[in-house]
Amino acid sequence: MADLRIEQADWLLTLDPQRRIIRDGAVAVEGGRIVAVGKTAEVAAAHPASRVISARGKVATPGLIDSHIHTTFQMSRGLADEVGSKAFLFERMYPYEGALDEEDARVSIRLCVLELLKNGVTTFIDAGNYQPHLTAEVAGEAGMRCVVARSSFDVTKSAMGVLPPAFIETTDEALERAEAVVQKLHGAYDGRVHAWFQFRGLNNSTDRLIIELKRLADRYGVGIQTHACFARDTMEASKRQHGLTEIERLERLGALGPNVLLIHAGWATERELELLRRQHVKVVAAPSSSLHNAYGNIAHGHIPELLEAGVAVGIGSDHASSGIVDLCQEMFLVACAYKEVRENAGVMPPERVLEMATLNGARCALREAEIGSIEPGKRADLVLFDTARPEWQPLYNPVANLVYSATGKSVETVIVDGRVLIEGGRVVTLDEGAIIEAARRRAPEILDKTKLGAVTAPKWPVM
Repeated sequence: MADLRIEQADWLLTLDPQRRIIRDGAVAVEGGRIVAVGKTAEVAAAHPASRVISARGKVATPGLIDSHIHTTFQMSRGLADEVGSKAFLFERMYPYEGALDEEDARVSIRLCVLELLKNGVTTFIDAGNYQPHLTAEVAGEAGMRCVVARSSFDVTKSAMGVLPPAFIETTDEALERAEAVVQKLHGAYDGRVHAWFQFRGLNNSTDRLIIELKRLADRYGVGIQTHACFARDTMEASKRQHGLTEIERLERLGALGPNVLLIHAGWATERELELLRRQHVKVVAAPSSSLHNAYGNIAHGHIPELLEAGVAVGIGSDHASSGIVDLCQEMFLVACAYKEVRENAGVMPPERVLEMATLNGARCALREAEIGSIEPGKRADLVLFDTARPEWQPLYNPVANLVYSATGKSVETVIVDGRVLIEGGRVVTLDEGAIIEAARRRAPEILDKTKLGAVTAPKWPVM
């Protein structure tokens, strides 16, 4: 007797090695793992189940994986519009983050987890923050998978700017605190939470911090992540400070490898791209972030070439201050923005982009043996999209509809480890109304703390 059977899916996108799309598809689940995938009649006959979910009229996919999201930035939506990289970080987001107390962070994380889940994300990689235990707690209790990390800086002032006092710590303090997080949180919530190491930005990190964090990541068998080459400013700052571009510096320090996740990499040089390929480094594209703040990652980036070379490139929504936290919309943006700048409609086909949000996301999270596709032996993480909506019709090719016309608003069911987290579009593991009300109440206090009210007020007269 299986625990769960999902059956009669109009389209079941397996993302298995053959990339099979099964009509009238079914999935049987036991103990949180997938035990059978195939036609409904065959799976139903072989696997009677204590619970059956009809996916008639639905497109079933693997759970989506957001490979880069700042959960504590969710309450910053609207606080960093129309600014470039330096102002975004040192005048808006760092002051915002430095002003958050623990309850502010909790409200932000809950709101972020809610939005991710409702848009079909079953696994996310948090970009690193100062309350990783809260991210683990909120996601873990909601039933999601995630990677958490503690942010690490040890250079107070760089060519990019000066850090807020709340961020300042010594190298030894940063290393000790980061290691404690991995020791405490890695494997929490039945293994759904993983903990990694992170240095937030290369230009605010000493060589010693980078080297020692990479050594710790290797020792604990976990990942290490950082933002790299996300704007012309960071590239030029690295050249001035270190005489090397950012990824070249990482190579010199021996800090590249298969457990390294680099965010953006839009300004990577040809030599740096070759280093990424050779060292099997993982990369995340964050299209809405670049488009919103004009970083140039699409115009100057090489995501299509990295994908062609076999590099694991995932997709990240980055943060709410870019507007959207919806991986479906991010898929549309990364696909179509590259078509535009390359003047080539054949670049970034929808099949490759969906792989970025599933299989490649699993590789970025170092969990490709567990998640990313619908096949026997993997964890039962699935999403059902409701196609009885205008954006899904007509439905000739479900992959094209998912990437080019759907949004997360059409998510009807979300399952993680065989447990239903969203049913009928309603989250069953979170109190959505309470989360939104808490965010509404908290927003004026956060705006007052950050002193950003004047720069974020509407430009038109408010009567």
